[in-house]
Amino acid sequence: MKKLLITRVIAQPVLDQAAQLFDLMIRKDGSGMNEDECAVALSAYDAILPTLGDQFTAGAFQKAQAGGLRCRMLGNFGVGYNHIDAAAASAAGVIVSNTPDVLTAATADIGMTLILSTCRRASEGERMLRAGKWGGFGPKSMLGTEVSGKTLGIVGMGRIGQAVAHRGHYGFGMPVIYFNRSKKDAGLPARQVETLHDLMAEADIVVVTVPGGGPTTKLIDRAAIAAMKPSGIFVNISRGEVVDEAALIDALEAGAIAGAGLDVYEKEPYVPERLRALENCTLLPHLGSATVETRQAMGQMALDNIIAWDKGLEPPQRVN
Repeated sequence: MKKLLITRVIAQPVLDQAAQLFDLMIRKDGSGMNEDECAVALSAYDAILPTLGDQFTAGAFQKAQAGGLRCRMLGNFGVGYNHIDAAAASAAGVIVSNTPDVLTAATADIGMTLILSTCRRASEGERMLRAGKWGGFGPKSMLGTEVSGKTLGIVGMGRIGQAVAHRGHYGFGMPVIYFNRSKKDAGLPARQVETLHDLMAEADIVVVTVPGGGPTTKLIDRAAIAAMKPSGIFVNISRGEVVDEAALIDALEAGAIAGAGLDVYEKEPYVPERLRALENCTLLPHLGSATVETRQAMGQMALDNIIAWDKGLEPPQRVN
Protein backbone atom coordinates (compact mmCIF):
# COMPACT_ATOMS: atom_id res chain seq x y z
CA MET A 1 0.00 0.00 0.00
CA LYS A 2 1.49 3.33 -1.10
CA LYS A 3 2.06 6.17 1.35
CA LEU A 4 -0.09 9.27 0.76
CA LEU A 5 0.19 12.66 2.44
CA ILE A 6 -2.78 15.06 2.42
CA THR A 7 -1.33 18.43 3.43
CA ARG A 8 -4.55 20.01 4.78
CA VAL A 9 -7.76 18.57 6.21
CA ILE A 10 -10.35 18.20 3.42
CA ALA A 11 -13.88 16.75 3.15
CA GLN A 12 -14.37 13.71 5.37
CA PRO A 13 -15.81 11.38 2.67
CA VAL A 14 -12.65 11.96 0.62
CA LEU A 15 -10.42 11.31 3.64
CA ASP A 16 -12.35 8.11 4.40
CA GLN A 17 -11.85 6.79 0.88
CA ALA A 18 -8.16 7.74 0.90
CA ALA A 19 -7.68 5.87 4.19
CA GLN A 20 -9.07 2.69 2.62
CA LEU A 21 -6.75 2.83 -0.38
CA PHE A 22 -3.49 4.24 0.97
CA ASP A 23 -1.24 4.33 4.00
CA LEU A 24 -2.57 7.79 4.82
CA MET A 25 -1.07 10.70 6.74
CA ILE A 26 -3.16 13.86 7.16
CA ARG A 27 -1.30 17.02 8.10
CA LYS A 28 -3.37 18.87 10.71
CA ASP A 29 -1.48 22.19 10.53
CA GLY A 30 -3.67 24.71 8.68
CA SER A 31 -0.75 26.69 7.25
CA GLY A 32 1.12 25.90 4.05
CA MET A 33 4.31 23.87 4.01
CA ASN A 34 7.57 25.71 3.38
CA GLU A 35 10.19 24.58 0.89
CA ASP A 36 12.10 22.42 3.38
CA GLU A 37 8.92 20.71 4.59
CA CYS A 38 7.95 20.00 0.98
CA ALA A 39 11.38 18.52 0.29
CA VAL A 40 11.03 16.18 3.28
CA ALA A 41 7.55 15.15 2.13
CA LEU A 42 8.80 14.42 -1.38
CA SER A 43 11.33 12.03 0.12
CA ALA A 44 8.89 10.35 2.53
CA TYR A 45 5.68 9.74 0.54
CA ASP A 46 4.75 8.05 -2.73
CA ALA A 47 2.01 10.58 -3.46
CA ILE A 48 0.96 13.94 -2.03
CA LEU A 49 -2.32 15.84 -2.19
CA PRO A 50 -1.16 19.46 -1.72
CA THR A 51 -2.88 22.82 -2.06
CA LEU A 52 -2.24 26.56 -2.23
CA GLY A 53 0.47 27.65 0.18
CA ASP A 54 2.55 24.48 -0.09
CA GLN A 55 5.87 25.53 -1.61
CA PHE A 56 6.78 22.76 -4.04
CA THR A 57 9.47 24.92 -5.61
CA ALA A 58 12.39 23.92 -7.81
CA GLY A 59 14.49 24.09 -4.64
CA ALA A 60 12.20 21.60 -2.89
CA PHE A 61 12.61 19.11 -5.73
CA GLN A 62 16.40 19.61 -5.78
CA LYS A 63 16.68 19.02 -2.03
CA ALA A 64 14.48 15.93 -2.25
CA GLN A 65 16.51 14.50 -5.10
CA ALA A 66 19.71 15.03 -3.16
CA GLY A 67 18.30 12.99 -0.28
CA GLY A 68 16.38 10.47 -2.36
CA LEU A 69 13.10 11.53 -3.94
CA ARG A 70 10.28 9.02 -3.39
CA CYS A 71 7.14 10.88 -4.52
CA ARG A 72 5.87 10.33 -8.05
CA MET A 73 2.46 12.07 -7.93
CA LEU A 74 1.16 15.45 -6.77
CA GLY A 75 -2.64 15.55 -6.98
CA ASN A 76 -3.18 19.25 -6.38
CA PHE A 77 -6.31 20.50 -4.60
CA GLY A 78 -7.16 23.53 -6.74
CA VAL A 79 -7.25 24.57 -10.34
CA GLY A 80 -4.29 26.92 -9.81
CA TYR A 81 -0.96 25.19 -9.26
CA ASN A 82 1.50 28.08 -9.35
CA HIS A 83 2.74 26.99 -5.90
CA ILE A 84 4.13 23.90 -7.67
CA ASP A 85 7.04 24.23 -10.08
CA ALA A 86 5.51 21.94 -12.69
CA ALA A 87 8.65 21.98 -14.87
CA ALA A 88 10.86 20.97 -11.94
CA ALA A 89 8.36 18.26 -11.03
CA SER A 90 8.42 16.92 -14.58
CA ALA A 91 12.22 16.91 -14.64
CA ALA A 92 12.17 14.95 -11.39
CA GLY A 93 9.69 12.43 -12.80
CA VAL A 94 6.75 13.65 -10.69
CA ILE A 95 3.28 13.90 -12.23
CA VAL A 96 1.14 16.95 -11.32
CA SER A 97 -2.65 17.19 -11.69
CA ASN A 98 -5.18 19.87 -10.76
CA THR A 99 -8.95 20.28 -10.28
CA PRO A 100 -10.49 22.33 -13.12
CA ASP A 101 -14.19 22.73 -13.92
CA VAL A 102 -15.62 21.79 -10.51
CA LEU A 103 -14.97 25.24 -9.01
CA THR A 104 -15.97 27.35 -12.01
CA ALA A 105 -19.49 28.24 -10.87
CA ALA A 106 -18.56 28.94 -7.25
CA THR A 107 -15.65 31.18 -8.24
CA ALA A 108 -17.75 33.07 -10.78
CA ASP A 109 -20.37 33.62 -8.08
CA ILE A 110 -17.70 35.20 -5.86
CA GLY A 111 -16.75 37.42 -8.81
CA MET A 112 -20.31 38.69 -9.00
CA THR A 113 -20.43 39.04 -5.20
CA LEU A 114 -17.39 41.32 -5.36
CA ILE A 115 -18.81 43.33 -8.27
CA LEU A 116 -22.11 43.95 -6.50
CA SER A 117 -20.60 44.55 -3.08
CA THR A 118 -17.99 47.01 -4.37
CA CYS A 119 -20.28 48.89 -6.74
CA ARG A 120 -23.01 49.25 -4.11
CA ARG A 121 -20.56 49.87 -1.22
CA ALA A 122 -22.10 46.97 0.70
CA SER A 123 -19.08 46.05 2.84
CA GLU A 124 -18.49 49.72 3.66
CA GLY A 125 -22.14 50.12 4.63
CA GLU A 126 -22.09 47.02 6.81
CA ARG A 127 -18.99 48.26 8.65
CA MET A 128 -20.73 51.59 9.25
CA LEU A 129 -23.87 49.92 10.58
CA ARG A 130 -22.03 47.46 12.84
CA ALA A 131 -20.00 50.34 14.26
CA GLY A 132 -23.20 52.16 15.19
CA LYS A 133 -22.43 55.04 12.80
CA TRP A 134 -25.48 54.81 10.54
CA GLY A 135 -27.66 57.89 10.87
CA GLY A 136 -30.61 56.62 8.84
CA PHE A 137 -31.76 57.00 5.24
CA GLY A 138 -30.56 60.03 3.31
CA PRO A 139 -31.15 60.91 -0.37
CA LYS A 140 -27.40 61.27 -0.96
CA SER A 141 -26.13 58.78 1.62
CA MET A 142 -23.85 55.91 0.53
CA LEU A 143 -24.39 56.41 -3.19
CA GLY A 144 -22.83 53.64 -5.23
CA THR A 145 -22.67 52.61 -8.87
CA GLU A 146 -25.34 50.82 -10.92
CA VAL A 147 -24.19 47.41 -12.16
CA SER A 148 -26.88 46.80 -14.77
CA GLY A 149 -25.85 47.94 -18.24
CA LYS A 150 -22.22 48.67 -17.33
CA THR A 151 -19.45 47.39 -19.63
CA LEU A 152 -17.86 44.27 -18.15
CA GLY A 153 -14.22 43.63 -19.06
CA ILE A 154 -12.88 40.10 -18.57
CA VAL A 155 -9.12 39.54 -18.44
CA GLY A 156 -8.68 35.87 -19.33
CA MET A 157 -11.69 34.30 -21.05
CA GLY A 158 -11.28 30.75 -19.77
CA ARG A 159 -13.93 28.71 -17.95
CA ILE A 160 -14.26 31.11 -15.02
CA GLY A 161 -14.07 34.21 -17.23
CA GLN A 162 -16.86 32.87 -19.41
CA ALA A 163 -18.97 32.02 -16.35
CA VAL A 164 -18.59 35.59 -15.06
CA ALA A 165 -19.46 36.92 -18.52
CA HIS A 166 -22.65 34.80 -18.60
CA ARG A 167 -23.73 36.10 -15.21
CA GLY A 168 -23.02 39.69 -16.18
CA HIS A 169 -24.61 39.58 -19.61
CA TYR A 170 -27.71 37.51 -18.91
CA GLY A 171 -28.24 38.60 -15.32
CA PHE A 172 -27.46 42.31 -15.54
CA GLY A 173 -27.56 43.18 -19.23
CA MET A 174 -23.86 44.05 -19.27
CA PRO A 175 -22.04 44.45 -22.59
CA VAL A 176 -18.98 42.15 -22.40
CA ILE A 177 -15.48 42.76 -23.73
CA TYR A 178 -12.49 40.54 -23.10
CA PHE A 179 -8.72 40.34 -23.44
CA ASN A 180 -7.36 36.86 -24.15
CA ARG A 181 -4.52 35.27 -26.10
CA SER A 182 -7.01 33.59 -28.46
CA LYS A 183 -10.55 34.24 -29.60
CA LYS A 184 -13.23 32.57 -27.48
CA ASP A 185 -16.84 31.66 -28.19
CA ALA A 186 -18.48 32.25 -24.82
CA GLY A 187 -21.99 31.58 -26.11
CA LEU A 188 -22.95 35.23 -25.75
CA PRO A 189 -22.20 38.55 -27.47
CA ALA A 190 -18.64 39.27 -26.31
CA ARG A 191 -16.11 41.42 -28.13
CA GLN A 192 -12.40 40.67 -28.02
CA VAL A 193 -10.14 43.72 -27.67
CA GLU A 194 -6.59 43.81 -28.97
CA THR A 195 -4.66 44.95 -25.91
CA LEU A 196 -4.93 44.87 -22.14
CA HIS A 197 -4.71 48.68 -22.14
CA ASP A 198 -7.77 48.84 -24.42
CA LEU A 199 -9.78 46.68 -22.05
CA MET A 200 -8.74 48.53 -18.91
CA ALA A 201 -9.63 51.86 -20.53
CA GLU A 202 -13.01 50.83 -21.96
CA ALA A 203 -14.50 48.66 -19.22
CA ASP A 204 -16.53 50.07 -16.34
CA ILE A 205 -15.85 46.92 -14.32
CA VAL A 206 -12.71 44.81 -14.83
CA VAL A 207 -12.62 41.20 -13.60
CA VAL A 208 -9.33 39.27 -13.69
CA THR A 209 -9.63 35.49 -14.13
CA VAL A 210 -6.28 34.45 -15.67
CA PRO A 211 -4.24 31.57 -14.20
CA GLY A 212 -1.46 32.58 -11.80
CA GLY A 213 2.27 32.12 -12.21
CA GLY A 214 4.83 32.60 -14.95
CA PRO A 215 3.77 35.00 -17.71
CA THR A 216 0.81 36.42 -15.80
CA THR A 217 2.83 37.62 -12.80
CA LYS A 218 2.19 41.38 -12.43
CA LEU A 219 0.15 41.31 -15.65
CA ILE A 220 -2.03 44.01 -14.10
CA ASP A 221 0.79 46.49 -13.57
CA ARG A 222 0.84 50.18 -12.72
CA ALA A 223 0.28 51.19 -16.36
CA ALA A 224 -2.73 48.88 -16.72
CA ILE A 225 -4.33 50.27 -13.56
CA ALA A 226 -3.63 53.84 -14.68
CA ALA A 227 -5.55 53.16 -17.90
CA MET A 228 -8.80 52.57 -15.99
CA LYS A 229 -11.59 55.12 -15.77
CA PRO A 230 -11.78 57.16 -12.54
CA SER A 231 -15.20 55.53 -12.07
CA GLY A 232 -13.78 52.06 -12.75
CA ILE A 233 -14.18 49.06 -10.46
CA PHE A 234 -11.43 46.42 -10.33
CA VAL A 235 -12.07 42.81 -9.25
CA ASN A 236 -9.51 40.01 -8.87
CA ILE A 237 -10.57 36.37 -8.45
CA SER A 238 -7.48 34.81 -10.06
CA ARG A 239 -4.24 34.89 -8.04
CA GLY A 240 -2.78 37.74 -6.00
CA GLU A 241 0.55 37.87 -7.81
CA VAL A 242 -1.24 38.67 -11.09
CA VAL A 243 -1.69 42.23 -9.79
CA ASP A 244 0.88 44.83 -8.74
CA GLU A 245 -0.66 45.16 -5.30
CA ALA A 246 1.27 48.30 -4.35
CA ALA A 247 0.19 50.05 -7.56
CA LEU A 248 -3.44 49.10 -6.93
CA ILE A 249 -3.29 50.46 -3.37
CA ASP A 250 -1.76 53.71 -4.63
CA ALA A 251 -4.58 54.10 -7.17
CA LEU A 252 -7.27 53.41 -4.57
CA GLU A 253 -5.75 55.79 -2.03
CA ALA A 254 -5.51 58.53 -4.65
CA GLY A 255 -9.07 57.99 -5.88
CA ALA A 256 -7.72 57.24 -9.36
CA ILE A 257 -10.28 54.40 -9.56
CA ALA A 258 -13.56 54.10 -7.70
CA GLY A 259 -13.05 50.80 -5.93
CA ALA A 260 -11.78 47.24 -5.88
CA GLY A 261 -13.07 43.82 -4.87
CA LEU A 262 -10.40 41.28 -3.99
CA ASP A 263 -10.54 37.62 -3.05
CA VAL A 264 -6.81 36.95 -3.47
CA TYR A 265 -3.61 38.69 -2.37
CA GLU A 266 0.02 38.80 -3.36
CA LYS A 267 1.42 37.21 -0.19
CA GLU A 268 -1.50 35.29 1.31
CA PRO A 269 -2.54 35.22 4.07
CA TYR A 270 -0.80 38.58 4.59
CA VAL A 271 -2.95 41.54 3.54
CA PRO A 272 -1.24 44.96 3.74
CA GLU A 273 -2.51 47.37 6.39
CA ARG A 274 -2.86 50.08 3.72
CA LEU A 275 -5.27 47.84 1.83
CA ARG A 276 -7.26 46.88 4.92
CA ALA A 277 -7.61 50.57 5.83
CA LEU A 278 -9.31 51.49 2.55
CA GLU A 279 -13.06 52.02 2.60
CA ASN A 280 -13.42 51.68 -1.18
CA CYS A 281 -12.51 47.99 -1.11
CA THR A 282 -14.35 44.73 -0.59
CA LEU A 283 -11.88 42.21 0.83
CA LEU A 284 -12.67 38.50 1.06
CA PRO A 285 -10.45 35.72 2.50
CA HIS A 286 -10.01 33.62 -0.67
CA LEU A 287 -13.60 32.36 -0.78
CA GLY A 288 -13.70 31.61 -4.52
CA SER A 289 -14.30 27.86 -4.22
CA ALA A 290 -15.53 27.89 -0.63
CA THR A 291 -18.78 25.98 -0.78
CA VAL A 292 -19.32 22.58 0.83
CA GLU A 293 -20.21 21.07 -2.54
CA THR A 294 -17.28 22.55 -4.45
CA ARG A 295 -14.58 21.79 -1.89
CA GLN A 296 -15.73 18.17 -1.65
CA ALA A 297 -15.73 17.89 -5.45
CA MET A 298 -12.22 19.36 -5.57
CA GLY A 299 -10.94 16.88 -2.98
CA GLN A 300 -12.57 14.00 -4.81
CA MET A 301 -11.06 15.02 -8.14
CA ALA A 302 -7.60 15.40 -6.61
CA LEU A 303 -7.88 11.95 -5.03
CA ASP A 304 -9.29 10.42 -8.22
CA ASN A 305 -6.18 11.57 -10.07
CA ILE A 306 -3.98 9.94 -7.45
CA ILE A 307 -6.04 6.74 -7.60
CA ALA A 308 -5.65 6.66 -11.40
CA TRP A 309 -1.89 7.05 -11.03
CA ASP A 310 -1.81 4.28 -8.41
CA LYS A 311 -3.57 1.96 -10.88
CA GLY A 312 -1.02 2.74 -13.58
CA LEU A 313 -3.45 4.90 -15.55
CA GLU A 314 -3.02 8.43 -16.87
CA PRO A 315 -4.39 10.95 -14.31
CA PRO A 316 -7.33 12.65 -16.11
CA GLN A 317 -6.36 16.18 -15.04
CA ARG A 318 -2.60 15.86 -15.53
CA VAL A 319 -0.94 19.23 -16.23
CA ASN A 320 2.73 18.35 -16.83
